[in-house]
Amino acid sequence: MTPPKSKPPERDLSPEKTQAILEGAMQEFLERGFTAATMDRVASAAGVSKATVYSHFQDKEGLFAALIQQMVQKKFQSIFAPQNDQMLQEEPEVVLRRLATIALSVGTNDPQFLNFLRLIIGESGRFPQLAQAFVRNIEKTSFSMLRQYFSSCPKLKLRDPEATARVFIGALIHFMIVQEMLHGKDIIPMERDRLVDTLIELITSQAL
Repeated sequence: MTPPKSKPPERDLSPEKTQAILEGAMQEFLERGFTAATMDRVASAAGVSKATVYSHFQDKEGLFAALIQQMVQKKFQSIFAPQNDQMLQEEPEVVLRRLATIALSVGTNDPQFLNFLRLIIGESGRFPQLAQAFVRNIEKTSFSMLRQYFSSCPKLKLRDPEATARVFIGALIHFMIVQEMLHGKDIIPMERDRLVDTLIELITSQAL
């Protein structure tokens, strides 16, 4: 008996099918981890052939990297979107407070994002390339844009804009990891506004 032929890959994926594949991949990776996840289950969840998934994302690592890119862009690129250029013209204290508030809200109000970040960190020892993909996308959407703002803001004139951008984002990420991911709210509690106030004061006080 001749086995049934597999469906050929779809050459052009609609945005809806692309999103369906990414959503299926997110569910699969979060449920099973990177190692145990399979492209077969991703394809089944998305309602496409496995060949289609492979033809558009090459392999499981490529699919995971695409998820990282989508997640980071969706969560962080909007903070520095072109329509926010007018916001960046306001006083530095106002700009930094808005950026910090939006970033913390993005990082703490989305359980799926936190779980995906846990997965990236958990797999970083065995698959460093996955963590590096996350860092590269954060660099594109956050570090470089914030560094540009710190370099060009005439009211700040910082000694080291790049290091200051790392301090700013690093403090927010540390807060999110300790408070939310590691469940440290009751152990070392810290009000969000208190952190943001101190961070802004540290940055504005170092201006030349």
